[in-house]
Amino acid sequence: MIRTVDLRGRALSKSEYNRELPRAKLNVAEAMLVIQPILNRVKTGTEEDLLSLAEEFDGVRPDTVRVPQEALDKALLELDPKVRSALEISIERVRKVHTDQIRAEKTTTLVDGGIVTEKWIPVDRVGLYVPGGRAVYPSSVMMNVIPAQIAKVQSIAVASPPQKECGGFPHPTILATCALLGITEVYAIGGAQAIALFAYGMDGICDKCDLVTGPGNIYVAAAKRALRGVIGIDSEAGPTEIAILADSTAIPAEVAADLISQAEHDVIAAAILVTTSVELADAVAAELNVRVAATKHSDRIREALGGVQSAIVLVDSIDQGLDVVNAYAAEHLEIQTAHARADSLKVRNAGAVFVGRFSPVSLGDYSAGSNHVLPTGGCACHSSGLSVQSFLRGLHFIEYNQSAFAELVPTVVTLANSEDLPAHGEAMLVRMKQMP
Repeated sequence: MIRTVDLRGRALSKSEYNRELPRAKLNVAEAMLVIQPILNRVKTGTEEDLLSLAEEFDGVRPDTVRVPQEALDKALLELDPKVRSALEISIERVRKVHTDQIRAEKTTTLVDGGIVTEKWIPVDRVGLYVPGGRAVYPSSVMMNVIPAQIAKVQSIAVASPPQKECGGFPHPTILATCALLGITEVYAIGGAQAIALFAYGMDGICDKCDLVTGPGNIYVAAAKRALRGVIGIDSEAGPTEIAILADSTAIPAEVAADLISQAEHDVIAAAILVTTSVELADAVAAELNVRVAATKHSDRIREALGGVQSAIVLVDSIDQGLDVVNAYAAEHLEIQTAHARADSLKVRNAGAVFVGRFSPVSLGDYSAGSNHVLPTGGCACHSSGLSVQSFLRGLHFIEYNQSAFAELVPTVVTLANSEDLPAHGEAMLVRMKQMP
């Protein structure tokens, strides 16, 4: 069901390790060509175009793109009390973690009368995308909305695909979670057309957004790439992935269950076990054969585990295993070793690190308090997961008095002349001439 890659006895570079562990093949550039007519149609279109796109791609034509408030209220009223309680617990934990991310204003005094203050200012308006399709993601509502609210973004809109079985609205649990969080601006629109609506805005329907965040399929990723610059984006999130670094102390049933949990998302989801133990590798493979057959989405999971993007990787040592997972830069990285905490301190590249057997990815997907909107496709080597910081911009406020200014005039003039930009220097000198 899952292939084996043997890296024992091989000391490879970061790029060489990556070649041994290919991910799902996604051609975002090709997808950009496919979605360009959609982007153009939304840019110059009306609500009728949005409704027609919903009918074309989601199989249902909503009465309106904007979800009415009564539908949000009804969804919350009818929400299963057990689901509501679970959401409230998770919301509290996510809010607590993200509140600690608030950045403080900082003033640096360089000389008497010369200060630079860094202030963190929220973007004015954000569009948050919550995917639909094979699963329902109220958790993604939490992960997007809560950090934006803590950052004090004044205008927040949510988009999620219309569902045929829900009368053209997004899934009721999505709507209920929005209502629970106080979000009133929700749109029944998915895919590239949702990103385009947020990017361009539409008169009488939706105001233009400054930033768009949230995971989605390849067409959502393509739209984000195409519209970056028109809007800010968090990342081009691709298919989910899990890597597990484990030794002989790991429990095969738990490792197999964790691999399956991420393979459940999509047929191109990636699941990788990196281990020093042949016995563990064999036992996990055996567990997969049993557990996948008994799992609800077995066909989808089997395809994901059997794809080129998934593998059991044998290594000589935990140090080599760390080199492998640092090269791979997984969205989710579990450390299930005898010295999990110490080994986790050597991780440099991952979207989030789950330390020890009682910290599975499932915990982070919902209720650990961490954010589950994370960089995929190796982007964790240069990008971070969604956070309060994602919705803030650092602005410098520069304030010099006359004496502090005068002290720097020769320095600035010298540098301006060295760059052959004498007018920069003149902007300094003209002030010197006006001084008493």
